[in-house]
Amino acid sequence: MSKASPGPTPGFLVWRLSTKWRVAVDRALAPLGLTHAQYSLLASLLGMQRSGQQPSQRQLAEHTGLEALYVSKLARALEEAGLVDRAKDPADSRAVRLSLTDQGLATTRRAVDVVQRLLGQLLAPLGGLDSPRTEALVAELTTLLDVPLDAAVAAAGQPARPDRP
Repeated sequence: MSKASPGPTPGFLVWRLSTKWRVAVDRALAPLGLTHAQYSLLASLLGMQRSGQQPSQRQLAEHTGLEALYVSKLARALEEAGLVDRAKDPADSRAVRLSLTDQGLATTRRAVDVVQRLLGQLLAPLGGLDSPRTEALVAELTTLLDVPLDAAVAAAGQPARPDRP
């Protein structure tokens, strides 16, 4: 039997922080004509390109945690806006490779600056981006992101088995 917590649950706090962050990023990026989801795709694409990759839409979906169909929709909109090039992969006719256009690169760099300033505001109570508390938070969040969650098991009311993904 578990003890009921008098305060908010960790799940509620994660949801609230995620929502607060998404809304803040949406508002901060609105002058650039971007949403948080578009930013996530563009910033991830920039990072992957810097490491020499030209990812497929599927690879970008895996990297961002977004659904592949949603990444495809975002990529089409970003292509229409002149920020992303979409090209068929010569080695795999089903795959679409993405790259930033010159305009996309400039817009993404501006957006990264905006989001970094916002992140500085968020992390100030922990001592800033490079503080030990922030490093510990990142480690803890990474640990939680690496935990596989099985919705079917949760829905059936069965306890999760640590030996199964």
